[in-house]
Amino acid sequence: MKVILRKNFDQLGKVGEIVNVKDGYARNFLIPRGVAYQATQGNIRALEEEKKQIQKREVKELEEAQKLAAEMEKVSVTIPVKVGEEEKIFGTVTSQMIVDSLKEKGFDVDKRKVEITEPIKSLGIYSVVVKLHTNVTATVKTWVVRE
Repeated sequence: MKVILRKNFDQLGKVGEIVNVKDGYARNFLIPRGVAYQATQGNIRALEEEKKQIQKREVKELEEAQKLAAEMEKVSVTIPVKVGEEEKIFGTVTSQMIVDSLKEKGFDVDKRKVEITEPIKSLGIYSVVVKLHTNVTATVKTWVVRE
């Protein structure tokens, strides 16, 4: 039976691909779980239309992410922390602290999108990468200063 995948499925393929599977596998597993639907002529035509819509949406999301990245590159955030002896800070600067500072500047970012390469444990200037889209990242200059 030929089916059209609605979701990425590791064993079979990606969204929108038409794959050939056994009848029982399609009827008992893929179709009830919403992973795929039967590849009839009408569904194939609907798939082509969906692909066009998805492609337009992805282009729009990419453009928005690029604009946001350009704006975010211009911004630097300052994070005040408590400092002990030898300029060592108590704890580390977390991605949530960076997200909170970005919110004050008007950027709404999920903390899981902030990538801190090394733990920030001392005062200074750091470059933090924010992943906005699969192909778009922005580097935010982060100042860690004494409170």
